[in-house]
Amino acid sequence: MKTVLLSAPYMLPFVDRFRPVFEHYDIELIVPEVNERLSEEEILQYAGKFDGTICGDDRYTEVVIQKCLPRLKVISKWGTGIDSINKGFAERNGVMVGNTLNAFTLPVSDSVMGYILAFARRQPWMDREVKDGRWMKLPGRSLSESTIGVIGVGNVGKAVLRRAGAFGAKLLGNDIRPIEPDFVLENKVEMTGLKDLLENADFVSVNCDLNPTSRHLINTETLSWMKPTATLINTARGPIVDEAALVAALQQGKIAGAGMDVFEVEPLPSDSPLRDMDQVMLAPHNSNSSPEAWERVHWNTIRNLLKGLSIPCQDLEHFQSKM
Repeated sequence: MKTVLLSAPYMLPFVDRFRPVFEHYDIELIVPEVNERLSEEEILQYAGKFDGTICGDDRYTEVVIQKCLPRLKVISKWGTGIDSINKGFAERNGVMVGNTLNAFTLPVSDSVMGYILAFARRQPWMDREVKDGRWMKLPGRSLSESTIGVIGVGNVGKAVLRRAGAFGAKLLGNDIRPIEPDFVLENKVEMTGLKDLLENADFVSVNCDLNPTSRHLINTETLSWMKPTATLINTARGPIVDEAALVAALQQGKIAGAGMDVFEVEPLPSDSPLRDMDQVMLAPHNSNSSPEAWERVHWNTIRNLLKGLSIPCQDLEHFQSKM
């Protein structure tokens, strides 16, 4: 029998549904209490007690992985981003790291457009005014009058640009790698430097991976390049944005607003100044919300787990079709 630490917050509510699958493959589950993600200290409580894990953004650092060896064989991430996992150290020590590529492209890009439209048309704010008894006509703008800049033109960034293009917006893109010419030409995207994008975009969407080159990419200096009328949207990873610098820029009117689904510390601390800012829209790291996408990720995460545990899983499709 294998033992698996299951701590992925999006899978925990459905653990009873999947128990028959784990029992079929002779897997015993450890199901801890999770508040968004497990810290190093919380994982270390279980070190040496599990052969594999289905995790969210849990902190599988070198120290944690070392303590979990030699028993640990697989880290199966629920989702795409693996920036919280030291993949290099894991794989050098025979631990497979699995994830689901392109898992949430559609719901995340839809969420970005939701933020852009909300800020452009001012509907949340007008709704509040009318419900409070004030007949206030707030000025909005058409996306056809706007420039939308996307930092990180990967799967999600491309989907955002396609959607924004359908509204007639001018499109700017920035990436550290060359972007396929056919995508750029077909979607009329101007690839440009970060400074130029920030200086010209009315809406800036952060869609890059979190890596050493992108940590605090949005900081005091780069925020100073933005228009005072511009809005920043981050649905990627919290640490890409220096939160203290963002708070200062908003307080000083250096940018007009921000839509934030992710934060440097999650859940967002109760004393965060962002909570009290009227020009900010906040969400609890939930832009991936989609029943169909979640279902695909549930099963692929289990598949990756079984592969890493060297358990044949040819009959997994049978379970999937029955559930």
